[in-house]
Amino acid sequence: MANQVSAVVLLDSELKISYLNAAAEQLIAQSAKRLSQKRFPDIMVHSSLNIEKLAQLCESGQSFTDNEVTLVFDTKSVLVELSATRLSFEEQLCILVELRPIGQQKRITQELYQHAQQQAAKELVRGLAHEIKNPLGGLRGAAQLLEKELHNEDLKEFTGVIIEQADRLRNLVDRLLGPQRPGKHEVHNVHSVLEKVRQLVRMDLPENVSIERDYDPSIPDFEMDHEQLQQAFLNIVQNAVQALGAKGGNVFIRTRTAHQVTIAGERFRLAAEIKIQDDGPGIPLELADTLFYPMVTGRDGGNGLGLSISQNLVNQHKGKIEVSSWPGHTEFTIQIPLRR
Repeated sequence: MANQVSAVVLLDSELKISYLNAAAEQLIAQSAKRLSQKRFPDIMVHSSLNIEKLAQLCESGQSFTDNEVTLVFDTKSVLVELSATRLSFEEQLCILVELRPIGQQKRITQELYQHAQQQAAKELVRGLAHEIKNPLGGLRGAAQLLEKELHNEDLKEFTGVIIEQADRLRNLVDRLLGPQRPGKHEVHNVHSVLEKVRQLVRMDLPENVSIERDYDPSIPDFEMDHEQLQQAFLNIVQNAVQALGAKGGNVFIRTRTAHQVTIAGERFRLAAEIKIQDDGPGIPLELADTLFYPMVTGRDGGNGLGLSISQNLVNQHKGKIEVSSWPGHTEFTIQIPLRR
């Protein structure tokens, strides 16, 4: 088992680790000596698999495989295919757990799938938005003409409501469509953009929420529409603050450089990487695959446009947004290419 490419962990009937191979040490990022006799569930911060299934395996003997399991060790999240089998070893029952990392393939497949889905959703929304805007314009114009003919001020109140609501719907449609043309790109510093975002959010920040930052000064200035990126970052930071809710918590903004980054199938030697993290409850599982779609929200009173707009603005800079989330940790990673 030592030469297995897959990570192999051997557990006793109490789910204590009795053996793990070199691939498992690398996956978990801890040595076998340190992990020996620790309970497997205790070394994980989070698992999308119900660990009780492993305990029940000792009694049932029914092997199982889960094709997509997220395991979090410390702050390291790994996506694996997990197989578990009951064995009899030296007259004792034990459980053989095999973990095959699928994160890289999954990310590539998911990125391509999401890109295709988002393009389809964007075209659908654009079509619907234009269909809505045309009759809205006619409705508003008719209300204005009618208002001029009315001499009763009480009746004018109703035409005013029609005009006001038509304007509200038009603004919503414009936000759905988002900026359709690339903005004016000028050489700018990404940290000055992030500091402006931080300043704006702090103006309305609850007392029990803090915003910390950790900037990499080696990131060079690059061509951007700083107003567009400001809006993209602002939407994500505001979402993070709102996700913390009444309990409060912390939001962290970190910047680094990333090397050999692939975005939409294109390879870049260098990219600016901006991470926006919060320690809130995490993103609901049912929203994970549609998080960036327009009108998708997990918050009461939310319109579901913020992340969709952010993604559109980052896309216009040839960048991408990725998200990882589990209870106590949600992290948005924005990568914007600097060099091909």
